[in-house]
Amino acid sequence: MRWPSRRRMLPTLIGISLVTTIVADVAVVVARDQGGHTAGPSADSLVAAADTTGYTPGAVSPLQKAVVPHVLAASGQTIPAADVEAVRHLKGVKSAEVVDAARALVAGKRVGVMGVEPSTFRAYTPEASAKSDALWRNISGGDVAISFTMGKDGGIPLASWTQIGGSDHKTSVRVGAYATMGIGQVDAVVSHATAQTIGMPSGNALLVSAPHTDVTKLRKSLAKVLPRDAKTAALESRYDGTSTPGGTPAGNGRVMTAPEVNTAIRAAESKIGMPYVWGGESDAEGGYDCSGLVQWAFAKAGIRMPRTADIQAFTGWRLPYSQAQPGDLLTWKNDPTFNGVSHIAIYLGNNKMVVAPHTGTDVQIQTVYMRNFWGAIRVNPQLAARKAGGA
Repeated sequence: MRWPSRRRMLPTLIGISLVTTIVADVAVVVARDQGGHTAGPSADSLVAAADTTGYTPGAVSPLQKAVVPHVLAASGQTIPAADVEAVRHLKGVKSAEVVDAARALVAGKRVGVMGVEPSTFRAYTPEASAKSDALWRNISGGDVAISFTMGKDGGIPLASWTQIGGSDHKTSVRVGAYATMGIGQVDAVVSHATAQTIGMPSGNALLVSAPHTDVTKLRKSLAKVLPRDAKTAALESRYDGTSTPGGTPAGNGRVMTAPEVNTAIRAAESKIGMPYVWGGESDAEGGYDCSGLVQWAFAKAGIRMPRTADIQAFTGWRLPYSQAQPGDLLTWKNDPTFNGVSHIAIYLGNNKMVVAPHTGTDVQIQTVYMRNFWGAIRVNPQLAARKAGGA
């Protein structure tokens, strides 16, 4: 991930997978302990029990009908209420949710953070997260919810207490849940009230749902009613595998050439022994995470890949493992809070793969395992480049 400088205090332009948004650069530091990785827990086990720390959760409204967000719009300033209402009255718009959006340091990594109203925002999240009353009560009460991959692969213990804040505002916040929100590179969510205590901008972003509207046309309409500095981008669907191209690779788009495959594999293998670093994508960061290794290795072969595993999984044809060939991506759905890919590796052939597993390990060659396996991906370089367009 390409994080902006920590010392820049003015709003900065960042990418959230295929989402481009203006955010404030809030210096946030979270103390963390190192922990192991365990795949496949139940969603219910990923919410901190309030009575273990004497913590009092807040009240939230029951989940209403689920809402799928299609566009994220964001500004460097609070979006005026009149503009929000104008968005809600645009043709085809079903609903619009006001949120706070910022880059912040969490566990030493600059990630996308949202401040939300738990009772209403929950409807915009993946099903397992949306249905968890305990999750949203904890957020309402002051907890931070971090993504499953940040918590498990990044080694941040559930129910640990962390310091979040800038140079002038610091507060102790508990990690109350592992919960994926379905928006790439948004890895932490707090309540609107908590967001204000750590100095995040207020109400500077909108999630817009318009299920039967052309997204390109919608973005043009949004540009006419939002502040001039506002940016919009389509949210990539990550709820199932239906957008993966069907059929066979032959005659349905270009696949990687043998030299490209060999170059990508050699590049990945050159990083064997480098530490796993959550969010890492270069030697300068001290190591790589699973999708950072894929992105770096494929770039050495001249192939532009999106940054996160859940989008890399949609860069080609999904095939059963029995048809996997060297250079294909192997994918797993380890996150019980989200029906999307959360782990990825590069297949070497002969039941072996090169992978960055999780915190406490190094880039290594492993035997392929089938627990939570989702499929092999035969990469289409043109599709990969399109998916990487806003990453």
